[in-house]
Amino acid sequence: MQAHKPAPATGFSNANYEPGNQVPYGHPQYIPGTYQGVAGMGSYGFQVQAMGVPAGLAVPPIQNQPIVKEGTIWMPIPPSLPNCPPGLEYLTQIDQILIHQQIELLEILTGFETNNKYEIKNTLGQRVYFAAEDTDCCTRNCCGPSRPFNIRIIDNLGHEVITLQRPLRCSSCCFPCCLQELEVQAPPGTPVGYVVQNWHPCLPKFTIQDEKRMDILKIIGPCVVCSCCEDIHFEVKSVDETSTVGRISKQWTGFLKEAFTDADNFGITFPMDLNVKMKAVMIGACFLIDFMFFEHAGDNQQRTGVWQ
Repeated sequence: MQAHKPAPATGFSNANYEPGNQVPYGHPQYIPGTYQGVAGMGSYGFQVQAMGVPAGLAVPPIQNQPIVKEGTIWMPIPPSLPNCPPGLEYLTQIDQILIHQQIELLEILTGFETNNKYEIKNTLGQRVYFAAEDTDCCTRNCCGPSRPFNIRIIDNLGHEVITLQRPLRCSSCCFPCCLQELEVQAPPGTPVGYVVQNWHPCLPKFTIQDEKRMDILKIIGPCVVCSCCEDIHFEVKSVDETSTVGRISKQWTGFLKEAFTDADNFGITFPMDLNVKMKAVMIGACFLIDFMFFEHAGDNQQRTGVWQ
């Protein structure tokens, strides 16, 4: 006699679905609440409960559990998906990303600019990626936040899954022919999109393009980009700018950190069903915004708008 098999839960198209294998479409994998409050969760929201197992029965393996490496909790490795660049499968399961720049002690004590490093986490506090700038010493300290850079983003297997390349360009709207641009590659060597700064007399504006240079989304920032006791939001909108699709937010981290370091925290929200390539390009846009407007917070030269 064959056991009855329940129908798949709402949001799952796979009749062979078993709990723990995937996240249903449209169902976020994070604990309800805003991402601003997650960073301080020491336990990351996980609770372990004792389970009684009858004698003689084997305990089935638990699937998709967080991976712990050197004290860091990593997001479980998702299965490979067709038509998805390797390493971007993580982005199919989330609609929010937290980016935390690491504080460099040498930079605080000496003012010597070091390569930036970032943790990219989901809203459970699990690390999704780790990002590191790869720029030579002379370029970092001579060009400052306007410097060209390569940022390499790796997953929990140590594989480089995304590469961000920024050429040397002007940061002021006084030069509309040489505005900022960022190329996003996934995997490295394969462009999947671009972030292009648009000329505007008073607003920070960017266009997100796909690999064919077709406009996909717009990013519009506030007229005065100055972090003073509050978060700063860059709205992600449709190409015609009539509807809001997501948001890139620079989070206020407190007086001491804002005054003495240029280490910033960002949050990114996007639709769950947004193309993973465009999610990767939005992550790249966040890094470009950080360098353009918030990399000088520690020396009182932080840009307040497109004219500075």
